[in-house]
Amino acid sequence: MPRQRVTLITLGVADLARAAEFYGAWGWVAHPGPAEGVIFYQMNGAVLALFGRDDLAADQGRPGAPLGTGAITLAQNCDNDAETDAVFAAALAAGATCLKQPGRVFWGGYSGYFADPDGHVWEIATNPFWPLSQDGGLTLPAADG
Repeated sequence: MPRQRVTLITLGVADLARAAEFYGAWGWVAHPGPAEGVIFYQMNGAVLALFGRDDLAADQGRPGAPLGTGAITLAQNCDNDAETDAVFAAALAAGATCLKQPGRVFWGGYSGYFADPDGHVWEIATNPFWPLSQDGGLTLPAADG
């Protein structure tokens, strides 16, 4: 069984309706299947879920635990700098908070950071060393031998 995989990422949110409004305005389309109290978004081989923070803490077996944000970064790689700028601008227009405008970075790429309305941090980037597949998937290139 493969161990290096993530099939579902769940973000704890303060207000499920507000979070759904942000992701919808950013262009994400919720899965139409029935799911009370959670919203699912089909991604490339994985799913992103939005779940109320209190409900998420209870589901984790730690009711009342204060769930934080910002300690991880979700990233979306783009084919080029113009696409990075467009995706970033769409997030800001949807209500994200700019943390760092897209620009050239030390590792040779182009990236910027924003926070969604619940403080979840996203990086939008172009990495010239990691080409994307036609469907936007990312597979790390083979190491030079």
